[in-house]
Amino acid sequence: MKTESRRDFIRTSVALLGGLPLAALAGPAGSNQSGGLHVVCVGAHPDDPESGCGGTLLKLMAAGHKVTVVYLTRGEAGITGKSHAEAAAIRTAEAKAACAILGAAPVFFGQIDGATVFDHSAVEAMDRLCHELAPDIVLAHWPIDTHIDHQVASLLCQQAWLRAGKKFVLYFYEVCTGIQSMGFKPTDHVDITAVQAEKRKTVLCHQSQDPAAIYTTGNHDAMEQFRGNEISVRAAEAFVRMTGRNDTAFA
Repeated sequence: MKTESRRDFIRTSVALLGGLPLAALAGPAGSNQSGGLHVVCVGAHPDDPESGCGGTLLKLMAAGHKVTVVYLTRGEAGITGKSHAEAAAIRTAEAKAACAILGAAPVFFGQIDGATVFDHSAVEAMDRLCHELAPDIVLAHWPIDTHIDHQVASLLCQQAWLRAGKKFVLYFYEVCTGIQSMGFKPTDHVDITAVQAEKRKTVLCHQSQDPAAIYTTGNHDAMEQFRGNEISVRAAEAFVRMTGRNDTAFA
């Protein structure tokens, strides 16, 4: 089977929602022989993709897939005592450093931290971006979240998924479960034990955000252990897959 034929086969399998679970795609380094899929992760702020699913992104990259990280904002409101412009410059640099570790291309969507907008213009902009990036898989915030920016990022991705005719697979990741992400019941787990230390390095790039607190008060240490316990490994990240079935929106 030719490389492009294998790629088409995997695209079709993924699109069928069940042919290949996320854990299989994030397999051992060098395990992917398809020529690679394009995985796009959308986060509201710099540090959200890294803390929520950085381990999975590392494994996907190592398995031969292309990874792009889209930051809805540059974290303009995220540093006390700094202007929006100053904070954006600092946090943009931190995001680029984290993406260098992830092996991912960073994209900045252009909304403003703390003032994100979900309207027709924003939906059309996300639709255009997804059309340009042509993802096979999109990882997005869980929509039932206490942070408005996280909700906006999630809803924009859902609308792009619908407008694309559900041609890419949409997964939701959690951040600060029990504090921000609510009612999260995973359909998929990815064992990140082997890359847990490397994931932590991506989070530590965000020095302006007190990265140690992300793992303590933000519960990410506990989350990784808890999700790992669910599949009998040391550490894991969990996801909810959007099924596309009218009768069950969330599997």
